[in-house]
Amino acid sequence: MEGNGNTPVLALRGVSKSFGPVKALTDIDFEVHDGEVVALVGDNGAGKSTMVKTIAGIHTADEGQILFEGQEVKITDPTDATDLGIATVYQDLALCDNLDVVENLFLGREESAGFVRQLDETAMEKRTHDLLSRLAVTITDVRSEVGMMSGGQRQQVAIARSLLGEPKVVMLDEPTAALGVRQTAMVLSLIKRLREEGHGVVVISHNLADVFEVADRIYVLRLGRKAGDYEVGEASTEEIVGAITGATEKQTDGSGDDT
Repeated sequence: MEGNGNTPVLALRGVSKSFGPVKALTDIDFEVHDGEVVALVGDNGAGKSTMVKTIAGIHTADEGQILFEGQEVKITDPTDATDLGIATVYQDLALCDNLDVVENLFLGREESAGFVRQLDETAMEKRTHDLLSRLAVTITDVRSEVGMMSGGQRQQVAIARSLLGEPKVVMLDEPTAALGVRQTAMVLSLIKRLREEGHGVVVISHNLADVFEVADRIYVLRLGRKAGDYEVGEASTEEIVGAITGATEKQTDGSGDDT
């Protein structure tokens, strides 16, 4: 589980999180390295979203350590995570349908020219083209309204926006949910490109076919606890399903599905 390099870019050590009497995460050890895609899988209520939101600063861990590039850090709000170099793309994408691609990418971080903070449209458009070209994104008109785009293209816009701050870790929440075959392939290709660029990538997904295509490791959560950490080349779908459902530990028949 060494990944690329000995020191993970992001690591959790003994992290726990409760909401009142409900223990959402218990003693979680987790890590992702530069240039590695780790899939985070588990049934609804397994703790996946809580874990991602704890890393992203929406929740604060009750116990344990978070390390970034080998150094212990405190993440108490989303700004802390962003400043470290952690970007998160949530399932709702948070895009503005009535704005075009450039406007969505730079919303809230407009580059100014002069004293009156006029928008430097030329610079913003050039950077958008450069970024989308670098990622091999399939959007040809950056002045198209996002609301008119396919689900796969919208996901591409959201991921591209997350990269403007040059993050080291990108977390994606169900990036292929509700997408067709072609749109899913588009997004999976972009995730592979993120890995090639050296980002550490954490992907929450219910779709094990997508997970096996794009991930290097699969980390399974069950009832808020680590239920397994598998190298993709050494694991079977049946093993992963067994860890997700608890069949492995209970030695039951392992029945269940990928969703």
